[in-house]
Amino acid sequence: MNTEIDLTGKLLIAMPGMGDPRFAHSVVFMCAHSPEGAMGLVLNKPTDDLHLNDLMEQLSITIGAEMLNRAVHFGGPVESGRGFVLHEKGYHSSISTMVVDDQFAMTATLDILEDLAQGRGPLKAVIALGYAGWGPGQLEAEISQNGWLTCDAQPSLIFDTDDIHKWEAALKTLGVDALALSADAGRA
Repeated sequence: MNTEIDLTGKLLIAMPGMGDPRFAHSVVFMCAHSPEGAMGLVLNKPTDDLHLNDLMEQLSITIGAEMLNRAVHFGGPVESGRGFVLHEKGYHSSISTMVVDDQFAMTATLDILEDLAQGRGPLKAVIALGYAGWGPGQLEAEISQNGWLTCDAQPSLIFDTDDIHKWEAALKTLGVDALALSADAGRA
């Protein structure tokens, strides 16, 4: 019996008992998941002190007024100085884009920011610094210990839902009310 799961292209929804405060009430898009480990981007935690215009200014990229206060998200604690852009699959960087599935792709090269600034980038995108990473079996253990729920990733939830509402909206896709959740795992 093969018990391996592949969560690539899925969402992780942090349970209320999440032990790591960096992931409390987080929604994580899984960019890659295999027996060797997993990589995802936290989608609903905008940074408090950095907006896209600040980042672009640091990189000497001029942007239009429509992008001035666009959020930059805390993507996770790994490589927190490295940028990642989760976007719709229709955009492809001239350098490198990782296609996740038939709806989503991720680009981590500077050219996507230049393309966004010039209006040639993806129409729908989440910009993040850092990523969430798990070693072999680590994510599966966290799921079995009631740390995460999983659900399908929907473009409208990822790109069109306000950050403050993403956690509850992700739970609702499973028919779960946030108020009904318990931090304790059940055992029969």
